Amino acid sequence: MSIRVLFLGEIVGKPGIATVKGALKKLREDKQIDLVLANGEGATGGFGLGRAHAMQLFKLGIDILTGGEKIYFKKDMVEFIGKNPSILRPANYPQQNPGHGVRYLIVKDQKVCIINLLGNADFPRTHLGNSFSLAQMLVDKAREDNQIVLVQYHASTTAEKATMGFMLDGKASAVIGTHTKILSGDARILEHHCAYITDNGRCGSQTSVGGFLSETEIKKYISQIPARSNECWDDLELVGVLVDIENDGKATSIETIRIAVDTPTRQEE
Repeated sequence: MSIRVLFLGEIVGKPGIATVKGALKKLREDKQIDLVLANGEGATGGFGLGRAHAMQLFKLGIDILTGGEKIYFKKDMVEFIGKNPSILRPANYPQQNPGHGVRYLIVKDQKVCIINLLGNADFPRTHLGNSFSLAQMLVDKAREDNQIVLVQYHASTTAEKATMGFMLDGKASAVIGTHTKILSGDARILEHHCAYITDNGRCGSQTSVGGFLSETEIKKYISQIPARSNECWDDLELVGVLVDIENDGKATSIETIRIAVDTPTRQEE
């Protein structure tokens, strides 16, 4: 028996939520998807994940939400994350922090472990434990009684993510990179049957700067004056990767997903 897992790219603001609302239900039915993971840390205005948006995304068909350096940006999430095991902070945050970075669950009678980690480069607000040594420990522990181990790695550099993929090849079933919000062209099955991609993109506007209006971002770079980024509604797409995994933990395929979604008449849902 195999399972099919959809890893959605980072959901950016209300436009990102609109793409999930417009496409996920049909995609899940058509492709017979068993488990849906999504990076949700940009769902609330592009900066953080609020409780209300988390609950909305679960109702729309997402099973597990992950986050990176912005996971605690919304105050209500700091309290709520400890009450909902389906929202994962990075596992290499201090262990006294609210929430958890690892989730065990049963999918089609198969034990599955999901691990969320944050990279150690280019996140000046965080000073976390080494993601590589922790990944080795967590994956080895999970493999004691779980054949399927899924790693979502939120990191800035291609080198970090590629290194993590090669290090866990043969141990993890999938290593999926997030953070840069650009769907990379290197989705592949590594030598020892680990599905890998450097970045699985974003859900929301594709004709934008990371989901935001380009005009605002241009002004910020030219003037060096901080300004609030504005969500962009142009060219909406649901983006991610679809991975098939056998019950022995070996990934057999990885497919990139891009589904165009019409802009809703009311741009607020």
